[in-house]
Amino acid sequence: MVPVIAGLRPAGEGENAAVQRSPEAKLEEAVGLTQAIDLDVVAARVVRLQAPRPATLFGTGKVDEIGAIVKQEEAGLVIVDHPLSPVQQRNLEKAWGAKVLDRTALILEIFGARARTREGTLQVELAHLKWQKSRLVRTWTHLERQRGGFGFLGGPGETQIEADRRQIQERISRIERELEEVKRTRGLHRANRRKVPHPTVALVGYTNAGKSTLFNRLTDANVLSQDLLFATLDPTLRRIRLPHGGEAILSDTVGFISELPTHLVAAFRATLEEVVAADLILHVRDISHADSDAQAADVLKTLDLLGVEARDSRRVIEVWNKVDLLDPERHAKLLAETGSGAVAVSALTGEGTDALLARVEAVLAAGRSTRHLCVPVEDGELLAWLHRSVEVIARNDTEAGVELTVRIPQRQADLFRSRAGRYLTD
Repeated sequence: MVPVIAGLRPAGEGENAAVQRSPEAKLEEAVGLTQAIDLDVVAARVVRLQAPRPATLFGTGKVDEIGAIVKQEEAGLVIVDHPLSPVQQRNLEKAWGAKVLDRTALILEIFGARARTREGTLQVELAHLKWQKSRLVRTWTHLERQRGGFGFLGGPGETQIEADRRQIQERISRIERELEEVKRTRGLHRANRRKVPHPTVALVGYTNAGKSTLFNRLTDANVLSQDLLFATLDPTLRRIRLPHGGEAILSDTVGFISELPTHLVAAFRATLEEVVAADLILHVRDISHADSDAQAADVLKTLDLLGVEARDSRRVIEVWNKVDLLDPERHAKLLAETGSGAVAVSALTGEGTDALLARVEAVLAAGRSTRHLCVPVEDGELLAWLHRSVEVIARNDTEAGVELTVRIPQRQADLFRSRAGRYLTD
């Protein structure tokens, strides 16, 4: 492991007062991010700032103080949980004699370590290239090299920064074209899923809120589930069984985090479209966390960036996870508060998951009509179509025919009437 001075969290800059976190809580998160890629944290602290310095972010005294710790601990990497300009990063590296990463660079490192699929790798590279491109101007200002170009038509020639920017842009364009193919493929898969009656349900939430543990609990899957930030990066889809026999497709997605740069959200848009296209969204919250409200606000902000109306109770259900970590008094109080529309669960123990599935079924069924019909046994083609295209919630084979109770998705209503309307009994 590389010895790391992690989570130097500048304090004193304004945040949204309604969801303000303590500097100590943000430092704890920064340390968690660092440990997510197996770095050995040897020191972590909050650094108070009166005003950020353009050259080094920190004042001279703090730079020297931190430099002494770096030297004492023989640290090879320093993480600053704050955006750094290229000039600030370069100056701090020179002053401390160690590699320096800011929050965005650290998140990119984690994403790079977590990506397992071709799609995930492309999205990480795209995010990294966009971040790199945004820093070229100040990174290369000390260079004055030019190449190519002559006469008044060629102008002054192509500077090194222009060449680098062009090469990065060409690679970005290639990756975006490949991700467009991914997007089209996902679109085809979604279109195929919509031909059958299974609605889609997406899990979203702050990183480490327990989404993957809940996903495994509901689907009997074996998705990586660890007490790590960003344990899940690549999306996973599985079928779940609802209480009355219906089925839905559940998707687990990358966790959100505070101060996530918009270009990172954009890079993962192909994956997050599973959320945008979902019939129902489960917003999983770690209700035992001291910053649960602030984390929820960050998730809502990211959903807004994706164009999802996160406050629509007809489409979004809040899931208060990790109730097993609460003391009995807080646990009882929380259960009394779930009348507001949230569902309290423990993905680890299974508490509340039956109630959650019942709630999911009720919300999904709200836009569907339930009908009864009796289909002649010899009309096997229609029976097969009904099982493929609508939700069969009861079946009874009689001498008169096959009696069915079905729940009909809105998109299949007209076709259902034209194909099966003559057999309706209600």
